[in-house]
Amino acid sequence: MKKIVHIQYSMESAGRAALRLQRAFQHTDVVSTIISLEHSVQESQGVKYLGAVARLIAKLEDRIQSYLTRKINRKLGSFSYPVLGSNVARLEEVKNADVIYIHWALKGLLNFRSMEQIAKLNKPVVIFLHDMWNITGGCHHSFDCVRYKTEGCNNCPMFPGENKHDLSAKGFGKKMRLYSRYRNLYFVSPGKWLYDCAKESLLTKDKPAFYIPNLLDKNIFKPTDKRTARQILNIDSNETVIAFGAITVDSPYKGWAYLQKALALLMQTSPAANISVLIFGSGYRKEIADAIPFNVRFMGYLKDEYSTALVYNAADVFIAPSLAEAFGYVVMEALSCGTPVVGFDVGGIPDMVKHKENGYLARYKDAEDLAEGVRYCINNGVKGYLPPEIEPERTVRKHLELIEQVSK
Repeated sequence: MKKIVHIQYSMESAGRAALRLQRAFQHTDVVSTIISLEHSVQESQGVKYLGAVARLIAKLEDRIQSYLTRKINRKLGSFSYPVLGSNVARLEEVKNADVIYIHWALKGLLNFRSMEQIAKLNKPVVIFLHDMWNITGGCHHSFDCVRYKTEGCNNCPMFPGENKHDLSAKGFGKKMRLYSRYRNLYFVSPGKWLYDCAKESLLTKDKPAFYIPNLLDKNIFKPTDKRTARQILNIDSNETVIAFGAITVDSPYKGWAYLQKALALLMQTSPAANISVLIFGSGYRKEIADAIPFNVRFMGYLKDEYSTALVYNAADVFIAPSLAEAFGYVVMEALSCGTPVVGFDVGGIPDMVKHKENGYLARYKDAEDLAEGVRYCINNGVKGYLPPEIEPERTVRKHLELIEQVSK
């Protein structure tokens, strides 16, 4: 029986990837534990939370990161150069594990030194790529920049001015030394696009990499009666409901400007339509509400998966206008609930959305095509579904095969 340990900053939002994988392992011959820094809203078995010292380190790290990135171009997203971290390699759960999974573990959980401490245990270490950070000098999405593939990160577009020795160069150098020094590092991407990026990055092109999609619990994310879902949420059954989800609605990654324009175009072509927009993940914001020409409902941050599934089931279509998306959990969740998804043809979204079959792939940064996608799905009664290669059973099987392979 194999012992697996997952290292993950938090169980909330994207951190649920580790928790869902652990739950799936419960039905196999794998014993799984999670090491987490931040406590979850809902307690789960098999999760070990770090103590007060680790959380203090994380608070100090937040201040350091704010200072280091104070001049970056926020329109290009986030950048991380981890300075402080905790030595989780000393924990019994990590030392006794047969395979170590590192998920999203920044914000004071791991730094370069603590990553090396884990690698030094000489156990298989699976680094799960939830974004691009592990294959670049420090950006979480590179957008149009390809320096991580060609020359190595420097003169980063995120930092003003020209500096070949900026933080991106330093981060790239540290990763190159770490990855080159240890042969027990393996990389897993949940999407084909990010997998291709990993195989082209100067950091990871010679490292073993695997494509294994994320998974979810289909006992939760499944189609239910739409009328009942709307009754619970107090939504009129005659409304056409468009849903959108993001923790930070106007994040540079989430394509808010294109969503706003697409909704304005829908209003021009269907001014008399009875349309409502559900926004979850974010609380009420007046500027967002004022910018949408339809009735808007802010559902707030949904703390449990059942509430999230209820929102998907209440919607006629889900819009995912992301400009940079490694995989897109919300896309997967919506499709699994039978709700069609409209999104840009970018990143990991095409892995799940099959054009005009279970949703609509709009041309990148084309708000008019995004609006056309919404019209198409509604007018043609498109139903969402997960493609066979994304089905959870197949994903669990791939992880078991990976564990067996790296353990030899």
